Amino acid sequence: MEFASANPSVVRSIKQRVLLDAWLHVSRKFHGLPAVGDFQPDDIADELTDMMRFDVNGDGSDARFLITQEGSTLAATYGNQHIDPDQRTNRYLDDAIGPARYARVVPCYRACLARRRPVYSISTVPDPDGKDVSFERLLLPFGNADRVKQIVGSYKAISIEGGFKLTDLMGVTTRTAPVMVTGAVIDLDFVRSVASQHPSSDVIELS
Repeated sequence: MEFASANPSVVRSIKQRVLLDAWLHVSRKFHGLPAVGDFQPDDIADELTDMMRFDVNGDGSDARFLITQEGSTLAATYGNQHIDPDQRTNRYLDDAIGPARYARVVPCYRACLARRRPVYSISTVPDPDGKDVSFERLLLPFGNADRVKQIVGSYKAISIEGGFKLTDLMGVTTRTAPVMVTGAVIDLDFVRSVASQHPSSDVIELS
C-alpha cells in the first residue's frame, strides 16, 4: 500500500493526537528524531494498555521489531490475553502475530523506518457479531539522525455502530481479514514547522 504524506489532522483519535503532538514537540526541540527517553506526554500511564513499544533490530526489509512492552487491551485485541504478561515481551512481532497478519501490518513499520516520521493507518474489520470496526494504528519513531532505533505504537479500535466485541478482534481466529483503508506518513506539518524556525534559509534539509 502507498503511504501518502499528511498533516496531523489525519489522525482521528483524540488520545492519539495528544501522543502525536507530544512527539512533534520533542522532534522540533531536537531538530530531528527524538530519543524515546525524551518522550513524556501527559497522562501516558492511562494509555499504556493500548500501546506497544519495539526495539528495531536490523535495517530496511531485514529489520525486525522486538516487543518490549505490550498493553493488556491490545493483548486481548490480538487474542494474547491468555499469555502470561512476562511472556508477551522480548519476542519479535513476526513471531507474536504469525506470518499472515505480519504481512498485512509490516508495511506500516517499514514506512516508519524508511521515512523516519510518524505513520498512521486505519484498517477495517468486522467483530464476531458483524459490526464494522475501525482499527487505528499510530507509530512514532525514535532514534537519531541516522536510523530509527525504537518505535512506540498506539492502537485504537472504534465503531460507529456502538459497542463491539474487542477480544480477538485482530487475532488468528478472525473470520475476515482486516483491510487497510488509510495509510499516511505524517510529515507535512513537521516540514513546515522546521522551515518556519529557519526563516533566513532558502533550503531546509531534514536529516
